[in-house]
Amino acid sequence: MRRIEDIAELETLYGTPGGASLRKVAQRMTPAYRRWITASRFCVVSTVGPEGTDGTPRGDDGPVVLELDPGTLALPDWRGNNRLDSLRNIVRDGRISLMFMVPGDTLVVRVNGTAWLTDDAELRARFEHKGKLPATVAVIEIAELYAQCPKALLRSGIWGRDDSAETPSMGEILAEMTSGEIEAGAWDRSYPERAKTTLW
Repeated sequence: MRRIEDIAELETLYGTPGGASLRKVAQRMTPAYRRWITASRFCVVSTVGPEGTDGTPRGDDGPVVLELDPGTLALPDWRGNNRLDSLRNIVRDGRISLMFMVPGDTLVVRVNGTAWLTDDAELRARFEHKGKLPATVAVIEIAELYAQCPKALLRSGIWGRDDSAETPSMGEILAEMTSGEIEAGAWDRSYPERAKTTLW
């Protein structure tokens, strides 16, 4: 199978970008992008580090990020499984991308920039929920943000379908990865109650 390793050859295959695809890019929050990102409760965070890349979902019951100023966003890190893959990457290499989604909307808004972590008490307190605080907050300095054309979400029909009957549960995945040491049914039955105590 032939590899494409030359940028000029790649660009020849696709042609030039459409004018709108370049004009939609901003370097700071604008009123329209602010409204869109404020409506988003979910994003995918991508980072890079010495071991490679990492992509992780982040979600909240309100806006998933807080705007500190037009060029800066704050993303809380609520305690989870303590793998810290993305956080380790941010400490060592601040490059970050966020892909924001809103259920029912076929646009995706992307932010590229640089991040750093803080455990600043005052900033963490701004995210207080039910008496709990995030362990850290990622402060994201925006380099560019732009809306992604909706074709991918339209093609997938993601907001109008439920394919979950076809997917294995977390218990089934853990049972497979532990050669049965973790029993799938027991894990899946007990998880909803465990999640209630660790959600925040």
